[in-house]
Amino acid sequence: MKNNLPNRLRRRQYIALALFGVMVAATQFAFSLYKQKQKPEISDVEFKTNSATADLPIILTEFNPNDLDQSQWKNLGFTDRDVATILKYKRIIGGEFKSKEQFKKCYPIVDRYKELEPYILLPETDYEAKKGNFTYKTFERKKLNIPGKFNPDSFSKNDWVAMGFSERQAEAILKYRNYLGGSFQSKEKLKACFIISEEQFSQMSPYVLLPDKTDEQPRVYAGSSKEKPKINYTYFDPNQLDEEGWKSLGFSEKQIAGILNYKIKILRGSFRSLEDVQKCYMITQRFEELKPWIRFNPENIKEPEKTSSAKPEAKTEHKTDFSKVDLNEMTFNQLREFGFNEKTSGGFIAFRKSLGGFVNKNQIYEVYGIDRDLAEKLVGMSSLNPEGVKKYTLTDAPESWLKTHPYFKYSADKIIFYRISNPDEKKIWKFIKTKPEYEAKMRMYLK
Repeated sequence: MKNNLPNRLRRRQYIALALFGVMVAATQFAFSLYKQKQKPEISDVEFKTNSATADLPIILTEFNPNDLDQSQWKNLGFTDRDVATILKYKRIIGGEFKSKEQFKKCYPIVDRYKELEPYILLPETDYEAKKGNFTYKTFERKKLNIPGKFNPDSFSKNDWVAMGFSERQAEAILKYRNYLGGSFQSKEKLKACFIISEEQFSQMSPYVLLPDKTDEQPRVYAGSSKEKPKINYTYFDPNQLDEEGWKSLGFSEKQIAGILNYKIKILRGSFRSLEDVQKCYMITQRFEELKPWIRFNPENIKEPEKTSSAKPEAKTEHKTDFSKVDLNEMTFNQLREFGFNEKTSGGFIAFRKSLGGFVNKNQIYEVYGIDRDLAEKLVGMSSLNPEGVKKYTLTDAPESWLKTHPYFKYSADKIIFYRISNPDEKKIWKFIKTKPEYEAKMRMYLK
């Protein structure tokens, strides 16, 4: 009996386990039947994107990233989140993209940059942006539609637009032409228009019906009321003519400076024959016109000055008290008395006149060929009162003053053009981009 007890217990355990397994299986089966009854019948659902936008291809055209608003960025295929990131990046870098190189760094742009790059109206690098004035349009790489030989003086706004420029660019080109007096005058002047890039100018240059360079003599434009003044000739001695005398014969200030320089430097003081007059470059073209009126007075012919490597000695005794003479009032004879030769004395007076007066004693050293030692003695001895020197601002300076003043004439065209659209002196300085040493000289004559 004792041996059968463990077997009975073991059998009962097996039966209990079997029954428990059956109950678990039945419970699971019943639960699955319940779930099937509770599950609703659902038809297959196909998720589709909005066909109004997804099926439409993105058409790319040239664009400036700085001009696009939120909706325009979305039209280029960017999400709302991408657009928010682009606009935030734009604010961080100062409000505008300055180059393709900078634009490419914006995170949402990276993956699509190659696709967008041909259409972006930005310079390649920041360096090119600084070189290219203030408009991105100069970086467009379109080929111009040139209609053949043409005269840009007769082109209207529509003509420039048809060639490939924008309306804004065409207006700026016409404004520049009006500033020049209604004519570009030469290819050189046309090339100076900042709207026209080097590449565009090289495309149109072979077809432009203008001379390569501007004539020395001012041109009379069609429709202009200005006529070339008639010259009433009288007999004259070329050795007696001063600046006004040559001007009365129809020569420009630049030509007169060349004639006087030729007379002093090449001929050593005097014209001695008609041949000497004819050889002067500024007179050659008009020599036959002037020849019948030239009469030499032997008394006015000077012997050539002897050249010497030694510097002229300054006079130790002066009739004039130079400590009481203002440098802006000093005469030709006083300069000669002080020890300067005729050429230097004339150059001193001419340079001072072109400046409108000295404002700084150091300007004396800019006189061409001046004896440095003698100039230092004069600067140390004499006074300078600059109060009578006229000064202007860049926005109100007369055009004639800008074009003839030694410190402004090389930037005159840019100043006059830029101040038409930007009458702000700070912007004009930024646009003309002159060297610091030249700017310092120019500022001496500005209010």
